[in-house]
Amino acid sequence: MLSLATPGLSLLRPVIALNFWTFAMEAWMYATRIPAVSRYKVPTTDGVSKADFNARIPPNIQWKADNYNHLMEQPTQFYAVAITLALLGADDGLNVGLCWLYVGLRIVHSLVHATVNKIMLRFQLFAASSIVLVGLAVRAAVMLF
Repeated sequence: MLSLATPGLSLLRPVIALNFWTFAMEAWMYATRIPAVSRYKVPTTDGVSKADFNARIPPNIQWKADNYNHLMEQPTQFYAVAITLALLGADDGLNVGLCWLYVGLRIVHSLVHATVNKIMLRFQLFAASSIVLVGLAVRAAVMLF
């Protein structure tokens, strides 16, 4: 059995934290979207396109689904890099700190996206998280190559 003292395991905490945040966004999406389908009489019959469906849902409700989809995109790179660093036993303070910073930026990005959806603020948060992720990937690459 692995102990928390096993090299690399502290890098898995932010991986699991972001995974649970994704579940939270999924729950928030369904909690707002399912009632909206009834309230706005959105057709759910076969053949309805995504565009037609989304056109009937108010933007502030659609934002949650959009953000959930975003959490299925770039964070997959984060998972791969963080797990690679964990496997390499590279759980020094900088890597762990960068992983938590990435998770924090993605959570703030989600909250902005799902509530006020300020595009430039979202972009700045996304860009910052991307820079952190590139830094993590470079650190992993340096160790592997």
